[in-house]
Amino acid sequence: MADNHTTEIRKLNMSHIRSTNTKPEEILRHELFRRGYRYRKNDKRLPGKPDIVLPKYRTVVFVNGCFWHMHTECGKFHWPSTNVEYWKKKISNNVVRDEYVQRTITEKGWKVIVVWECQLKKKNIQDTVNEIEKQIHVK
Repeated sequence: MADNHTTEIRKLNMSHIRSTNTKPEEILRHELFRRGYRYRKNDKRLPGKPDIVLPKYRTVVFVNGCFWHMHTECGKFHWPSTNVEYWKKKISNNVVRDEYVQRTITEKGWKVIVVWECQLKKKNIQDTVNEIEKQIHVK
């Protein structure tokens, strides 16, 4: 199946996709800050530059987009019907990299929490942050 957009338009669309300071990250950071948590953003000293680093608790939080990180449980993820080989390789590599980064951070003695984009919708945000708080404080 052919792409619906010209190469130029597709390139423009893809260039607007952000890797940091995404809306889901901002929503979660705002709620954590409101609850008194202080954090660093995208700390380069840790593998994968975690979205949120809570040094006091030796905890990192990755806020993953459901499409980009293959969240199969929420229904937002589906394989694109165009350029299938590219997307399978791209998304599969993201998943492998996520696993490696999480394992490496855990081996350094840090706790890793993964939050999915779908967990940060208005109806879910409070429950999600409550669960994050529980995970932060588990020894």
